[in-house]
Amino acid sequence: MNLSADQVFDRMLLCGDMATKLSFTASSSPVLMAGLPDLRKRNKRRSVRMIKCRADGGRVAPPLRVTVGDDVFSVTTSSKYEVDYLGQSTKGDLNLKLDPLHSFGNGQATLEGPIEEVARTEAQAAENLITELGIQGPFSAQHSPRGIFCSRTLNLRSISVIGYDMDYTLMHYNVMAWEGRAYDYCMENLKSMGFPVEGLSFDPELVIRGLMMDKEKGNLVKADRFGYVQRAMHGTKMLSNKAVSEIYGRELVDLRNQSRWEFLNTFFSVSEAVAYAQMVDRLDDGSISAELGTLDYKGLNKAVAKALFRAHVEGQLKSEIMSKPELFVEPDPELPLALLDQKEAGKKLLLITNSDYHYTEKMMKHSFNKFLPNDMDWRDLFDMVIVSARKPEFFQMSHPLYEVVTGEGLMRPCFKAETGGLYSGGSAQMVESSLNVHGDEILYVGDHIYTDVSVSKVHLRWRTALICRELEEEYMALICSRGHREELIELINQKEVVGDLFNQLRLALQRRSEGRPAQTLAATNLGDQELTETMQKLLIVMQRLDDKIGLMLESDGELFNKRWGFLSRAGLWDKSHLMRQIEKYADIYTSRVSNFLNYTPFMYFRSQEQSLAHDSPLTDAAIEN
Repeated sequence: MNLSADQVFDRMLLCGDMATKLSFTASSSPVLMAGLPDLRKRNKRRSVRMIKCRADGGRVAPPLRVTVGDDVFSVTTSSKYEVDYLGQSTKGDLNLKLDPLHSFGNGQATLEGPIEEVARTEAQAAENLITELGIQGPFSAQHSPRGIFCSRTLNLRSISVIGYDMDYTLMHYNVMAWEGRAYDYCMENLKSMGFPVEGLSFDPELVIRGLMMDKEKGNLVKADRFGYVQRAMHGTKMLSNKAVSEIYGRELVDLRNQSRWEFLNTFFSVSEAVAYAQMVDRLDDGSISAELGTLDYKGLNKAVAKALFRAHVEGQLKSEIMSKPELFVEPDPELPLALLDQKEAGKKLLLITNSDYHYTEKMMKHSFNKFLPNDMDWRDLFDMVIVSARKPEFFQMSHPLYEVVTGEGLMRPCFKAETGGLYSGGSAQMVESSLNVHGDEILYVGDHIYTDVSVSKVHLRWRTALICRELEEEYMALICSRGHREELIELINQKEVVGDLFNQLRLALQRRSEGRPAQTLAATNLGDQELTETMQKLLIVMQRLDDKIGLMLESDGELFNKRWGFLSRAGLWDKSHLMRQIEKYADIYTSRVSNFLNYTPFMYFRSQEQSLAHDSPLTDAAIEN
């Protein structure tokens, strides 16, 4: 049954945000043909193909085998050993051979003595050797814009399979180009529907990832980790603190209420949010014709979402991108090499994407092949490729599985996935069964906090990594803002000291008026005039501090975004709602997949100590008291 774009959209409305809706555009019924050539053998060959050194004349030399360390350890399946070789409480992939290890240690004088002294000496020697080798250590890599940051301890030695999303994960699009064209197509569709779009242009600075769209009030809001709204924009006009308090002071953002709230948790949301904000302005100023019917903000949101959905489902946008991928994709030469390290370390690599076969083949070939050694093809990196996966349902339920059997993308039904295969549809449970791995043996890497990260963790207990490209810009903006924030904190601390004195004098005045002594004898003996003048002076100082602090708070984060401030923060002290989601669902997060190249495939990512309100350092005197 063929459905129009509008009919398909109406059937997808219950699927949540735009990125989720788009997962259905590539899942049309596959073409089935009998007697097609079986390409599974070729796919298997691709999955086990390793880099070979070519000798003169093009002859392929046998692959080299490294035997260093074979007498000490052997690689094994992580699921067989519940405790890692370093004694950590996670699974590991090394099986130690203790006898030769102990024999070696008994002959080393430098290893004798208390372990604390040995460890101090060897750690310093290790740092020196890393420096001499010119290798960036994991700790220096972590404290950089391209570090990998850990929310929950993750031992890569316990990971057997690493799955990757494609769009904005394995390949990063130029946001201005990709989302700009999506916006253009959206506006063309809105214009054909009768909406006034003249004079409007794409402005990605209007929004950032992590905002929430309030479809009832026509607002975009930024909330803190508890759901309290900190900043808001009606249409394209930022609201004052007073207006924000009046509108949202008695309610919290509840993302479970999908009829009202939409979370902008991916770059794919940018074009929709910009178009919606601009059309809210047009609705407010009466520019939208009455012939379109009675529209409220929620109805306007549906119209914008439908216009953007048509741009995707009708295929014009992706066809344009496929014809000139160099205009839309930002190349990353290091990314294929990072995956190559993981594959050669024994990890099975998966590609699980909602994009269709033709788009995936074209874009992956463009982004990967020119950076791979020895004429490798992008398919050689992956043990299994799944297109049109229909995430997030891929992680929640089972869909029919089809095998792609020709280069033209023709498919036939399939009931079991095999290593080296190229498939369409299916489910995460099918992947686990086919590879004989489950739960925390799998790491899934994606850019969508819900479709990629949250659902795979909640439903399958997969380990998760979030790709957030903006981290690099935010990291640098935070460094450049350090002086501003230090000055702001100093002013706030000064206000607290002044304010505390004012409060104490106010309490003394209150007690005096009731005929009771003040807190201390000195406060009780303070003259009325001195008490009054001191309080007046303190009030003037606090008022001037408030004016200064208010302006500085409004400008905090403007190096990242002038309207919304930092991505990960809400106000000076608190985390944003997006950051809370990242901490809750992403075990690690980083700006791009190629950052794995700065770490080994055997890295033990350790989460940092979490500070608590009562963690303030205490002096010995304070403890004694």
